[in-house]
Amino acid sequence: MSDITNLIKNKILVLDGAMGTMLQAYNFDESDFRGQQFINHKLPLKGNNDILSITQPHAIKEVHRKYFDAGADIVETNTFSATSIGMADYGLEDAIYQLNYQSAKLAKEAAAEYELKTPDKPRFVAGSIGPTNRTASLSPDVNRPEFRAITFEELRVAYKEQVEALIDGGVDVLLVETVFDTLNAKAALFAIEEVKEERQLEIQIMVSGTITDASGRTLSGQTVEAFLTSVSHIPLLSIGFNCALGAEQLKPYLKRLSRATKFNVSAHPNAGLPNAFGEYDQSPEIMKNLIEDYLKNGLINIIGGCCGTTPNHIQAIASVANNYQPRALKL
Repeated sequence: MSDITNLIKNKILVLDGAMGTMLQAYNFDESDFRGQQFINHKLPLKGNNDILSITQPHAIKEVHRKYFDAGADIVETNTFSATSIGMADYGLEDAIYQLNYQSAKLAKEAAAEYELKTPDKPRFVAGSIGPTNRTASLSPDVNRPEFRAITFEELRVAYKEQVEALIDGGVDVLLVETVFDTLNAKAALFAIEEVKEERQLEIQIMVSGTITDASGRTLSGQTVEAFLTSVSHIPLLSIGFNCALGAEQLKPYLKRLSRATKFNVSAHPNAGLPNAFGEYDQSPEIMKNLIEDYLKNGLINIIGGCCGTTPNHIQAIASVANNYQPRALKL
């Protein structure tokens, strides 16, 4: 397989779109989420998309295939919430290794299928590492500003468990994404560095933050530049933004990031902003035109989609990305 660090020098890499959006179309019920392995599980599992890597693997692999068909160079594993912290709500803390290993394996199998079809186009798998549903920087209790629902050490341990399984499953890159609290992300990065050192291996790391609103800050209050500074002590394949905003709203923050960083820049925005029903209805054509504005301005090296995006969106984005050169790195 080609080294992603060499490929990204000459090509804008295309990341996949939303996994959750695609899985909704299957209309899985409680029994589908449970499968055979969790048929007698004590808590409801419907809505836990990560568990589908174990109970409905055909669907997960089918989604990966659709994104590869659409022109994606990189697909993400179905592991956004697959830490012991994220799975605690479902009582699935003991399934973490299997969840991550199986998700990585499915994505790698799909990538291998497509590399056999077109050996000149390498495919990569990014291990998706989400932010968890806890924040280490902020109190969830307005009456107790000093209170924290999670510690750095608890996050480190949980992330390390996830990282080890993703690497064992064969991922090519680790993607710490949808970062709303950089302290959480730093725990994930610490865990990754720990595993790299223990195993004497190298693996590329992508980091993608979330600008939550028009304030231009992350949920924990950091500006674009502060977020960048907070994670730049680690050599990264890329840094960027995803989720919360559509391509149009994200552009000014990508401009600032692109000017400030020596790393590759990534973006996977939502399909516009949600409508009154919480749905994303920006068309592939509109999103493609907005993304082309990024490309004309030389802002990015990796482009994909987040909430509401489908293979049709990725196909449209990939078609225009092929016409442009990647953003030149600062020396």
